[in-house]
Amino acid sequence: MTFTFTLEAEHGMARAGVLETPHGPIQTPVFAPVGTQAAVKAVEPRELRELGATLVLANTYHLHLRPGDELIAELGGLHQFMAWDGPILTDSGGFQVFSLGELRSLDSDGATFRSHLDGSLYRFTPETSIRIQHNLGADIIMAFDECPVPNDRAAVRAALDRTHGWLARCVEEHHRSGDPARQALFGIAQGGIFPDLREESARFAAEMDLPGYAIGGLAVGETKAEMLATLEHTTPFLPTHTPRYLMGVGSPEDLVHGVARGVDIFDCVLPTRVARNGAALTREGRINMRNRQYAADPDPLEPGCTCYTCRTFSRAYIRHLVKASEILAHQLLSIHNLHLLLTLMREMRAAILGGTFTDYANSFLAAYQPVGAQKGALSIPAS
Repeated sequence: MTFTFTLEAEHGMARAGVLETPHGPIQTPVFAPVGTQAAVKAVEPRELRELGATLVLANTYHLHLRPGDELIAELGGLHQFMAWDGPILTDSGGFQVFSLGELRSLDSDGATFRSHLDGSLYRFTPETSIRIQHNLGADIIMAFDECPVPNDRAAVRAALDRTHGWLARCVEEHHRSGDPARQALFGIAQGGIFPDLREESARFAAEMDLPGYAIGGLAVGETKAEMLATLEHTTPFLPTHTPRYLMGVGSPEDLVHGVARGVDIFDCVLPTRVARNGAALTREGRINMRNRQYAADPDPLEPGCTCYTCRTFSRAYIRHLVKASEILAHQLLSIHNLHLLLTLMREMRAAILGGTFTDYANSFLAAYQPVGAQKGALSIPAS
């Protein structure tokens, strides 16, 4: 099976396409729910299928530490292990390693770190990361990279040089010990918020002639305006005939802005994480179900929503579950939040195919209130 990406339509920078994988096609743009431990928190694989999810992400770092990638390989790989027959993407473990702070150290060859679970010592190199992902068996695997502080140019420059060297080693290891027809290796473009470094990194990654490319190192401390400007500058330097993946971004407004700037694939823990904190995502913004105003509210979380939660339960009931710390609250809010994001992606895809994306995006952003920001403060690029 070779991975093929067919670009079906464009509207401005926004794109609609289809990525063929060994476990089925992925229609883009697409949002991937995050299953860090080979499970999307509080959501069953059956429910993910009912929600229309077509891609799920799992975490290389966490699964290597527990239960172990070799055990998962012995049990048939991630698809069989987690009973998910659709496409899976695994990250490289790089972001988690570099988030460990004083628990890790870097050198030109890789990273040495202590497990956050028990303090035991581990080492990741580009080759290690690729071999772990081979064991996990995901359809899309990621190159090992370094994610630096985005606005420290000296640190970004050093990380970029290291990331580029590691990418070449990842490609070599993937072709040496893996099966490129079964697993697609994506390169990652870094460069912080610096346009010249982003261009350099995107061009370097593109020269590797890979089946897809990711944009890393965003939504990690820079302003929203800086993120979008960087994104808008970076995507034109990535190939048009392969999918583009914006790592770790997934609020409703960020999905719209990302698609408007040429991104095809997104993932984020946000919809399930805020659900565990009692929040619901809606088309008008985020609502806190702990608030007293919902105590006797008979309406669904979002009027007009067709998800199981909104078709079945009231705000009053969900607030009761949240206040009572019932696990069902996490489940119902996660289902609703994922439904919103997956529906949003399908609507944007239809709008791109129909030539109405700009109107759709502007209409959505005009109604949506981002957390801590003015409504409609950031615009989409002109088509």
